[in-house]
Amino acid sequence: MSLNLYNRIRKNFSIRLTLWYLAVLIIAYALLFTIAYYSLFSSLKREDEKIILLKFKEYSAEYEKDEITGVEKRINAERDGEKPMPFFVRIADKDNRTLSLSLPDKWTGIDLDVIGRISVQNKEQKTHVFEILSFPLGDGNFMQIGKEVGHREEILAQFRRVFTGVVFPAILISIMGGYLVTFRAIRPIRNLTQTVQSIIDNNRMDVRVSGGKTEDEINGLVILFNTMLDRIENLIKGMKESLDNVAHDLRTPMTRLKMIAESAIQEDKGTEDCREALSDCLEESERILKILNTLMDISEAKAKTLKLDIRQIDISSLVEEVVELYHFIAEEKDIIIEVKCQQGLHVSADPDRMRQVLANLIDNAVKYTPNGGRVYVDTFKKDRQVTIAIKDTGIGIREEDLPKIFDRLYRADVSRTQRGLGLGLAIVKSLLELHAAHIEVASKLGTGSTFTVYLPQDT
Repeated sequence: MSLNLYNRIRKNFSIRLTLWYLAVLIIAYALLFTIAYYSLFSSLKREDEKIILLKFKEYSAEYEKDEITGVEKRINAERDGEKPMPFFVRIADKDNRTLSLSLPDKWTGIDLDVIGRISVQNKEQKTHVFEILSFPLGDGNFMQIGKEVGHREEILAQFRRVFTGVVFPAILISIMGGYLVTFRAIRPIRNLTQTVQSIIDNNRMDVRVSGGKTEDEINGLVILFNTMLDRIENLIKGMKESLDNVAHDLRTPMTRLKMIAESAIQEDKGTEDCREALSDCLEESERILKILNTLMDISEAKAKTLKLDIRQIDISSLVEEVVELYHFIAEEKDIIIEVKCQQGLHVSADPDRMRQVLANLIDNAVKYTPNGGRVYVDTFKKDRQVTIAIKDTGIGIREEDLPKIFDRLYRADVSRTQRGLGLGLAIVKSLLELHAAHIEVASKLGTGSTFTVYLPQDT
């Protein structure tokens, strides 16, 4: 086998799989042949031995009546029949000296000291194979009876020829069929390889692997791969949108910070004006730091490396505390915040992080509720969970935006007119997941939204 052919076989999975299949098939056929051949041989041997045993019973009965003379009379009677004498009969003493011997017709050249399976040749040079069994007699002598078993060898030889004639074509058909089946079975894998190569060569993430109609493991792999490509494409799209949002959100404070600094340097201002300019710069710097710190917190929360100060807290008191902070902002927009908290609800949580979660949710509710609206905050216990429901009568969220509102830097179109980072709900979800809690949202455009937080309560 040349090196090129070997490399082709080594790199071609269809050929390798077919060769593995061929090896297993040959081993299976070999085992099948061995078992079948041995079973057939044993069956024929038992049948011959049964015939010899029956013949011994006949001769031994005659021996008991009239010893050797009785046996010889029986043999001579059988020779007088139309059929040739098929049995070898020998009676010997305990020293293996022949006392009586009867050979089948045309059998010559037999070594009488051999017991078992013997091959002899007659004048026509044809091979005879016969089986000899020895039986003890009552007076210390023993009788040997042999039977020609050439038919057994013929049957076994015919079996070998038939098996060989069937197996080799079967192996050939199996090789061709196995290769075709393998080639067809791994077609999705070839499609997958071509798709990956296309992605690498053309930098396109919109291509997908064509799957088969069957619901097997390979087609399942194709489905999972296409699903992975969908998620990667959405992730890349989200990253681009996120970078655009980050650039937009950072550009404004950075531009203002630059303009304030340039104005303070170029214009001849007094100390107070310079202090005011520095104060404005600090304010913009704080905004930039807030964006970066929030992004870092979300990343650490996603990676589960954010440290929490877990303790027993009264969640009802914490809710009322956060609501109190937003009463002034709500009054400026003529928004009424209604609070209904079941008292004595305690959970294991980080108070600062839970305060951050509640502040973001209530801030959004107030921010996106028009003047004269209402915000409802309800806290209660249900099914071994503490539930916090924050409902508003604000602008609501479009149905297609609901699955995305917890993504980093995602801002729905209806909220882009409001000042914000697009990070509030992302940090809310990440912090709740760290607390083994979760959040759900129900909203309809134009009628308001309801955010429901479910916190596990210690038993």
